Amino acid sequence: MSAQDNFFLKDNVSDKIHFEFASNLIIIPLEINGVTLSFVLDTGVRKAILFNLSERDSLDLKNTKTFYLHGLGGDGRIEALKSTHNKFRIGEAVCNNKDLYVVFDKAINFTPRLGVLVHGIIGYDIFKDFVVEINYNSKYIRLHRPDAFKPKSSKKWKTLPIVIHQNKPYLDADIAITEEIKQVKLLIDTGSSDALWLFEDKNEGIIPNKDMFFNDYLGQGLSGSVYGIRSKVKNFTLSAFNLNNVNVAFPDSVSIDVAKIHKERNGSVGGDILKRFNWFFDYNNNQIHFKKNGLFKDPFTYNNSGIVLEHHGTMFVREQIKVPPRTSYSERDHSNAVKIDFAISHIMVLKPTYKIIELRTSSNAYASGLRVGDILIGINGKPAYDYKLSQINMIFHGKTGKTIRLKVERNGETMTYKFKLDNAFKKSEPSN
Repeated sequence: MSAQDNFFLKDNVSDKIHFEFASNLIIIPLEINGVTLSFVLDTGVRKAILFNLSERDSLDLKNTKTFYLHGLGGDGRIEALKSTHNKFRIGEAVCNNKDLYVVFDKAINFTPRLGVLVHGIIGYDIFKDFVVEINYNSKYIRLHRPDAFKPKSSKKWKTLPIVIHQNKPYLDADIAITEEIKQVKLLIDTGSSDALWLFEDKNEGIIPNKDMFFNDYLGQGLSGSVYGIRSKVKNFTLSAFNLNNVNVAFPDSVSIDVAKIHKERNGSVGGDILKRFNWFFDYNNNQIHFKKNGLFKDPFTYNNSGIVLEHHGTMFVREQIKVPPRTSYSERDHSNAVKIDFAISHIMVLKPTYKIIELRTSSNAYASGLRVGDILIGINGKPAYDYKLSQINMIFHGKTGKTIRLKVERNGETMTYKFKLDNAFKKSEPSN
């Protein structure tokens, strides 16, 4: 790797950058050729990839040629353009000669499903040049110059070795799907919203718990949607830290052939576990330092509605506002019964709309009559646009038995459906 494509900090020994946290993903501001964009910080990617091209006219991309990227989902690869000699800036860290891979397929856009604007993903380009501190509690990363970094001395911090293989970090952990403890090698994947992914391997005894599983949509990969089985593992242990009843996904084999580049890899550890610790990633010394944080004891929950939503554009909504009192005027008739108040006015504002894009057919929501393609316009008596996507998802992750009322639009007709959140692990009733 040429030193010319390295990030550097001129005067500071470290630099702190605040991030947005959505669906267990870290979203950082990244400036490319003078334009500030939002990128997911993803330890699972080797290249900086831009896929939301709303700013393409001002990015001044040059020296482009066709390239193919490989990733989860679909046929495992997607066409892109490789652009060289781009200027990147993150905080005070600058690189004047960085490659960027540009995907033009509009289907590869994480913004609708996250509910937060995202232009791309970046990983190794940052981690190779700094000791990267990730503080999930306070939602910031700090870039430390490796020559000035000193590990924490507190006993609360633990250190583990990692292996950097093809620019991606791997660690060893222990799992117990039921009772037997197994050591697994996992990709550290800050770009995954899930807790744990495992690649099914009957010879190694890595298979879903036969008494607790369901088929589901797992997420969006670079090459399309990924499906598989969701389940639980009894225990997940990392150094001295043990987590119980952890969510796990087993992706379909057609989605992981390309991903399983490291022959010893058994899966990935993602954001729903990583967020429970604060981290220092030290690629240069092949180690990580970490301690548990305030999120450590949060329960691992599933979407008990079976509904997956995404942003579906915006709509104008008429909202009432108060104007300054000096514009008020009152007029009374002889009976004092009429009062005209001009202090209330209205404005038109843009609000988000949401669309059902995945729906588990074994769910109560499906049984109630909801279908993929329905546009959500109301939830529990309130307009859907009053909620962020993350807030609606929190409702869907509620306790079994909670009643949910959804108002949707389908083919121009408004319909209302009611259902109870059910156990995601319930078995579908056999069809007659």
